[in-house]
Amino acid sequence: MDLSNLNAPEPNKKNAKRIGRGQGSGRGGHTVGKGHNGQRSRSGFKEKFWFEGGQMPLQRKVPKWGFNNKFRKEYVAINTGTIQLFVEHDKLEETITLEDIRKAGLAGKNDLVKLLGDGDIEASIDIEVHNASKSAQEKVEEAGGSITFVNNNQ
Repeated sequence: MDLSNLNAPEPNKKNAKRIGRGQGSGRGGHTVGKGHNGQRSRSGFKEKFWFEGGQMPLQRKVPKWGFNNKFRKEYVAINTGTIQLFVEHDKLEETITLEDIRKAGLAGKNDLVKLLGDGDIEASIDIEVHNASKSAQEKVEEAGGSITFVNNNQ
C-alpha cells in the first residue's frame, strides 16, 4: 500500500428526516411529530436556545461574584525595556510624546499609557505618559531622562 492506492472514506452522512411530507414519511403524518396541542405544535413557534422548560435557567443558577468598578482607569502598560528596544531600532527618538507612542503601535488612539519598570533603559529619554511606576521613574532618571505626566481627564 502506498499513497497512490489510498481512497477517501465514504462520508458518514445521513439525510435529515423530512417532516411534513405525508403519511408515508414515517413521521406521524398530520402532526409531523409535534403532538396534538400546545404552543410547540403551532406554526411559527420558536424557542430560545437557553429555555429549560420553565426550570430555573443555568445563567440564573450560577452564582455571580466580584465587583466591577465603572470608574476604573485602564492603562496600557509599556515597560522601560520595550522603550529601550524601540529607541535602539530608531522607531522612537530621545523625546517621546504620546503621539509617538501611538504611531509606534504601542498604544491605541484613546488609551491611557503607564510606564512600568521591567527591563533596563540606557537611553536618556524625555517621555510623556499618563502614569508611571516608581521603579520606572527611578530607571529613567538614572539614565538621565525625565518623565512628563499628561492629564487627559479620562
